[in-house]
Formats: sequence, C-alpha cells, structure tokens
Amino acid sequence: MYLITNGRIVLENEILIGYDLAIKGDIIKKIFKKGEFNLNSEYEIIDANGGYIVPGFIDIHSDYIEHMAAPRPTTLMDFELSIREAEKQLISHGITTMFHSLSLYKSSEFGNNPIRNPENVCKFIDLIDESHASKHLIRHRFHARFEIDNLEQVDNLKNYINDDKVHLVSIMDHTPGQGQYKNLEIYRETLKGYNNLTDIEIDEIIENSQRKDKMTIDMIREIGHLANEKGIAFASHDDDSIEKLDLVQSFGANISEFPITLEVAKEAKNRGMFTIAGAPNILLGGSHSGNLSAAAAIQHDSIDILCSDYYPAALLHSIFKLHEEYGHDLSQMFKLITINPAKAVNMDDEIGSIKENKKADILIIEKIEDHYPAITSIFVDGKLTLKTNYRV
Repeated sequence: MYLITNGRIVLENEILIGYDLAIKGDIIKKIFKKGEFNLNSEYEIIDANGGYIVPGFIDIHSDYIEHMAAPRPTTLMDFELSIREAEKQLISHGITTMFHSLSLYKSSEFGNNPIRNPENVCKFIDLIDESHASKHLIRHRFHARFEIDNLEQVDNLKNYINDDKVHLVSIMDHTPGQGQYKNLEIYRETLKGYNNLTDIEIDEIIENSQRKDKMTIDMIREIGHLANEKGIAFASHDDDSIEKLDLVQSFGANISEFPITLEVAKEAKNRGMFTIAGAPNILLGGSHSGNLSAAAAIQHDSIDILCSDYYPAALLHSIFKLHEEYGHDLSQMFKLITINPAKAVNMDDEIGSIKENKKADILIIEKIEDHYPAITSIFVDGKLTLKTNYRV
C-alpha cells in the first residue's frame, strides 16, 4: 500500500497539481486532494519531489530483444537470460508492457540474423508465453512481424495465433521499390551500409527481391480474419498509398505502422486506424529511411502512437522534446505511449491511464536538469519495482 504525494498527476486530458494517489494491492485505489484521504500506518509514503506521476509506457513495436539475444551476427546468447536482462533495461526506461516484435523473415538482404531463424523465434515465443506465469518485471507480449515472402511459415503463424501466443500481428513487405524502400536510391545506400556491394550486385538483389513468391491476397486476408476472431490487433506496415490502405483494411487491419507519407498518415487516421511512428524519428529529426517525419505528422495530428522501434530510451525523451521544443500539451503527448497503444491492442480496460481501479502501472519522472527527465520510481501491478536515487 503506497501513497504518492507531492507530484503532478498526468491524466488523459489534464495534469492534476495538489493531488495525491493511493495504491492498494495491484490497483489505483484513489486520487484525491492532498490531505483528504484517511491514511493508516500501512501506507508507505512516496515523495514525487515535484515530478510527474504518469502511467507506465506501453511499447507495441520494438525489436530490442533481438539485439539483446544476438549482439553480434555470429553471437547467440541464452534466450531466457536475454529476456531477463532485456526487461531490466526496458523497465529502467519506463516500459512496463512490451510487445516484443519478433520477425518471421524468410531471408534478408541486410545480413543474417540468427534470431530470425524459425526455431529461434519459436523458442522466444514459448518463453514469452511462459513469462506470464513466472516471476517477471514487466508484461511480455508477442508481436508477430510476418514478411509476406515467408510462405513456409504461414501455417506456424496460424498455429501461434490459435494457441493464444500472439498479441499483435503485422504483415510486412520490404520489397524494394515500394513501402519503406519506395526510394530505390535510399535502399541502395542502406544496403551498402551493411555490405560491400557493387551497383551490379545491388541491381541483382533488387531484381531477385521483386520476383520472390509472396502470400496471396486471400492468404493475408485469412490471417487478418483469424486475428480479428481472436481479438488480436492486426497491423499493416509501411503504407505508401491510399490504395494500400483500402487493401489492408479489407484484411481487418486497425493499425497503420510507419505510414510513408503525411497524406497516407492523415487518411489512415481519418479512417479510424491507429497510426504509429518511431520515437527515434523524433530525436533524430526525421526518418532514417527518408520517409515521414514523425514530428511533422504529430503537428498535423496524424500520429496516435509512438514506439521505441529499436531504441527504448527514445520514448521518454521524445515526449519531452515534443512538449518543450514543439510546444505540444504534455498530457496529450503522454497519450502517444500510454493510453493510445493500450487502445490499439485492446488493453485499455486495465492499463494505459491513471484511473481509480485500473492496474497501478505508474512512473515518477523528475527533472534532474532543466532539459533532462529521469524516471526515479516505477510501479508495476502496484509493486514498487525500481527506485533510482540521483546524487550530487
């Protein structure tokens, strides 16, 4: 039982000052004006030191676990060790619910990643599933990122969904000439950054990629409908045209991950889809692939969700950058990494906002310097899981 006092409580549409928050068991018991709650000695007082009291972050797209398990192309760490060490890092960045975005690729032109071998993906899926009933720091969920040329794994994906081991599905197509790599010159430069290739070799890679056999429309539609029947969110990836939005919505997609242009992002949101951009895009000042600027899209109210993508620290710092440098309302910006992703993946009844009787996933964020926010206390399911004390 905890009482958090002397902080600014960030609700969905306002920030409360002069209020306290009581946690009992795993839920938020009460929000009340300071001094009005009849406390007993069982409550431990947590001083927020004037900081922000916010919901735990919900990250629905991140391949960070792949980097933890395979820090080098030829190095493979123990998978259980990787998950346990990854969650220690993730919780320190305020991420209390993580959708591990494991990729089901057939092959990649950007080098071999052993984590993406089918047997290794399967091991990780089982470990994520087992984590729900074992000791853990954060909520682990599985985001199945499925590349449409991976025909051999379609049945396995269906089995994972039917076995209730999948919590989000996204269908991806990284064929050069469309989507993320619509600009072939950027694709060429990206390939050269991974491999020492000649222009002729890159031309062959592009031609071979464009000729690969891929899932049919009916096959993708079947996956989408299966996910919808199970109540699992279904996402498209790298939408680059209005026509593609028409197509993915016919599959049952409710999320548009990384729309390529502002026009597409606006239209996806107008259609009621949740739109996602990467938080690193905010910190870097634009897309590393030369596509949509997340900050510009947020200025046009066309992005609903920020994800860490590959850099967990970006969630916290992108929110404060949007507030301090772009002038956005802070409570509205926090929704990008709390209640909005919770709604997109059907978890908003329990987590994603500070409300009485919701799960007590709560962070305290203090400014240790004028422009440096730091997370100093973290609660998950009402447990004080991590506390950090900065020293002078």
